[in-house]
Amino acid sequence: MEGQDVMTADEVHRGGTLGSLIVRACQRNASASAVVGPDLRLTYAQLAARIAGMVDAFHAAGLKRQEGVALLALNSTDVLVATAATMVAGLRLTALSPLGSASDHLYCVNDAEISAFVFQPIFAARARELQASAKHLRHLFALGPVDGATDLCKAAEAGTGYPVDAGKAEDVAMVFYTGGTTGKPKGVVHTHASAMAALHMAASEWEWPQDMRVLAATPVSHAAGILAYPTFLRGGEFHLLPSFSPEAFYEYVARERIGLTFLVPTMIYRLLDQPPPKGLDLSCLETVLYGAAPMSVERMVEALKQFGPIFMQLFGQTEAPTCISYLARRQHDPAHPDRLASAGQPHAAVDVALLDDLGNRVADGSPGEICVRGPFVMQGYWRRDEETREAFKFGWLHTGDIGRFDEEGCLHIVDRKKDMIISGGFNVYPREVEDALATAAGVRACAVVGEKDPKWGEAVVAVVVPATTPPPEAESLISHVRELKGAIMAPKKIVFTDTLPLTPIGKIDKKALRAMLSGEGRVNG
Repeated sequence: MEGQDVMTADEVHRGGTLGSLIVRACQRNASASAVVGPDLRLTYAQLAARIAGMVDAFHAAGLKRQEGVALLALNSTDVLVATAATMVAGLRLTALSPLGSASDHLYCVNDAEISAFVFQPIFAARARELQASAKHLRHLFALGPVDGATDLCKAAEAGTGYPVDAGKAEDVAMVFYTGGTTGKPKGVVHTHASAMAALHMAASEWEWPQDMRVLAATPVSHAAGILAYPTFLRGGEFHLLPSFSPEAFYEYVARERIGLTFLVPTMIYRLLDQPPPKGLDLSCLETVLYGAAPMSVERMVEALKQFGPIFMQLFGQTEAPTCISYLARRQHDPAHPDRLASAGQPHAAVDVALLDDLGNRVADGSPGEICVRGPFVMQGYWRRDEETREAFKFGWLHTGDIGRFDEEGCLHIVDRKKDMIISGGFNVYPREVEDALATAAGVRACAVVGEKDPKWGEAVVAVVVPATTPPPEAESLISHVRELKGAIMAPKKIVFTDTLPLTPIGKIDKKALRAMLSGEGRVNG
């Protein structure tokens, strides 16, 4: 009709955003406790006001909807507030790992075309480095007083009322960087629509506690951040632990009566190696979500005996976050170790298929590449159309993992098609470590693989053909990689050899190399 907006079908079916979820949660639960951090406790009304103050600071700086913001910070209340403010302002967020190197941070900031950098004062030196070198970076926002940067915490204190969500469902909410076999990280693009799909899947199927007190013991700038949104959706209380140790974890859970948390296997191993003090009441802890790395069946059986049936496993990847499949608490039965070795059953809203290299489904019980479809899948890789097309070949997202289904419909991950190593819950890509190691003096050739490790899950092991006699010191090579790529990428062990095993076409044979390291073959040195 004349004078009325004409909407397309796409517009009619658009949904809300992460920003609208946050604002509505604050309005619904104004007087309830929302966030508990090491520095600050906020009600939902106070959370809304602080978000509004930060959004005003972004607008005052001239930031426009869909400009890029990078975040470098450890867990704190205002880190969560700043993350929420970027969502409400309709900006796109790229979180940087505090363990990353300067060169990696610069690459991500340039590749994502970042306009503004949000950081804690402890990272002020890195912020200035990036400001001096990054192509598009114009604004510095500090979570505290820092010369030359807008103090976001001060801006937050001046905030009042409820912010207005500026985002749209189709806007890019986040660009997460993940390593690649080509050596350079790729930006994984998630819109508000895909992120909302993931959190609604989590909210509906995961086993949440009756008393919604949720603890982030891992960085909220990464995987733990998704826990905040279902917590807010239910009017719960979200807690942030700045760092992890068994003593601090036990004390905090008991004191704050935490009902749910997320841990990576390495953290669970540390808890098993250091049991809680006798008499400490941890009965409040109903659910421990775990994932991000393979978990030893033997140690999970030990964990069930120690802590009871409170564990729930998640399987996902950055391109399809946390919600490909899950193994429920009731399925964690020590009498069924084969099931404990699985990644559980697919979520209801996800289509999972095991495909061969031609895109055909494999026979029942046979291994194939795990491929998924669903509303939570990434939009694609940032500025990488060819790699996006390859990832979406045959109309599926290709995870790069090889799996099989058992008779119960549980998904078993039998191998990784790509050579990624998961060490302590972090993804380590061998090509990046090899490229760094190759620049060290005294290295003629090298190859990097993962080796099973009781502490890390997988340890990064570098096999090096030295160019000198005697060979370089192993510790100097480890330090060299640590300086270039950060502590997570640094090898835990260096093995020297005369030659590297090769395939018939001249590529390094990683399978033969792993066999040698496991004792089935031989590596000299």
